[in-house]
Amino acid sequence: MSETIFTRIIRGEIPSHKVYEDEKVFAFLDIAPLSPGHTLVVPKEPAITLDALSEESAAAIGRVLPRIARAVMAATGTRDYNVLQNNGAAAHQAVPHVHFHVIPRPDDARGLGIDWPAGRLETAVGERMAAAVTAALAKD
Repeated sequence: MSETIFTRIIRGEIPSHKVYEDEKVFAFLDIAPLSPGHTLVVPKEPAITLDALSEESAAAIGRVLPRIARAVMAATGTRDYNVLQNNGAAAHQAVPHVHFHVIPRPDDARGLGIDWPAGRLETAVGERMAAAVTAALAKD
């Protein structure tokens, strides 16, 4: 993986508004926030997508993400929020380094619209997909 802006922020080469750091995770305010308190939670491990992240780094993110979300909600006085994580350009990933967005959603929130054109899962299709995912998990 090539160096990204996040690896430079983690190393302290680019200033940031850090809110949390431990040996595996770094969290800081987004410089282009969708709302006040918009925070990025980044593993220090340089992985491009979530599926490439080690279990150790994923567990570290999982341990601190709820804590950071609670702190952001307390600091902003909001109750509602999104946790967003994109993988790959087609999924709108702008920085090729795993990162989670914690985005407070105040009552007057603008900027994050989610178009969710839900389909319908047919039984036979669901059975085939569940079997394929289960088989892939067994090989992992």
